Amino acid sequence: MIIGVDYTAAIWQGAGIGRYTRELLRAAIPPANEFRYLLFYAAGGLAPTNAYAAELRQLCADYPHIRAVPIALSPRLLTILWQRLRLPLPVECFIGKIDLVHAPDFVLPPTRARTILTVHDLTFVLQPDCFEPALRRYLTSAVPRSLRRASLILADSQATQVDLTQQMGVAAERIAVVYPGVSPRFRPLPAAEVEHVRQRLGLPPAFLLFVGTLEPRKNLVRLVEALPHLTSSIPLVIAGRKGWLYEDIFHTVERLGLHDRVIFVDFVEDADLPALYNGAQAFVYPSLYEGFGLPALEALACGTAVVTTPVASLPEVVGAAAILVDPLDSAAIAAGIEQALARAAELRAPGMAQAARFTWEESAQALLTCYRQMLRK
Repeated sequence: MIIGVDYTAAIWQGAGIGRYTRELLRAAIPPANEFRYLLFYAAGGLAPTNAYAAELRQLCADYPHIRAVPIALSPRLLTILWQRLRLPLPVECFIGKIDLVHAPDFVLPPTRARTILTVHDLTFVLQPDCFEPALRRYLTSAVPRSLRRASLILADSQATQVDLTQQMGVAAERIAVVYPGVSPRFRPLPAAEVEHVRQRLGLPPAFLLFVGTLEPRKNLVRLVEALPHLTSSIPLVIAGRKGWLYEDIFHTVERLGLHDRVIFVDFVEDADLPALYNGAQAFVYPSLYEGFGLPALEALACGTAVVTTPVASLPEVVGAAAILVDPLDSAAIAAGIEQALARAAELRAPGMAQAARFTWEESAQALLTCYRQMLRK
């Protein structure tokens, strides 16, 4: 049996869905040689030095039941053809015969095969102001079409499963929850290793940390506004690429005169993330909505105190191991940070225990169960 997986996000995105797809498939595919896998991706305009494409080539070299299939179109052009123009050009025309297609990034390609669709969250429905209008219109059109076509839908959390049922009318029996996991590399590290990365990145000895794409859903404006409420002048490190509608974040830093206290370090490579979490006095993730919220869990795994919000999936993810604050109240965010700093040692063991409940190996087994279920039908 042949499974085709849309690997486009894994090739083009360093964080978010790209990293989710790489981690999940690395855990699921290599040992599962009961199937053959075609990992297809939009390759038009891809740099020859792309590290994720090189990783995929190595994966294929190591496991003969895995094959990479680049499609000589850019991600934008492929999206236009398949989702905007809705050309009935099945993915089989590019990659050959398949028995099952798994699309891990919200939308399905046209296909004659059975389908599994992963929907990570419904932010575009529940927090529409957090999206650029054009992107919101696209998702509002394309995602419901894919949901109707999917043989099975995967959600990252029970919260997203409930959202799919309540907001999209998807029957609960058509949804399976496959939790993401935490890689073993996210763990407490020796002080010397943490210090080496801190100095290389040019970070101060003590700092608060946020990791994620700069976009409205992450609520970074209120996080910056919380800083003047703190009793100390501890700086905030914001690690992540610019996404969309991020201008207010920089305007807020300027308006409050916090240039010396807010440090933007752009995207941090996967290899440096564990040390970054380890070096933080607290990890602050005041998101307005999350389908899962993996960075909060990774911080817990490193033994770092976490401040986050009681919305959507986040209580499901962090359990009782984090400080929960009102995301709409900057003073409450500041109070949560103060509490996390004071209770950091107390929160360390519960946080690591909570993170240990989520592994990519368990995620992989859940995914393979879904594959087998669909291929038996």
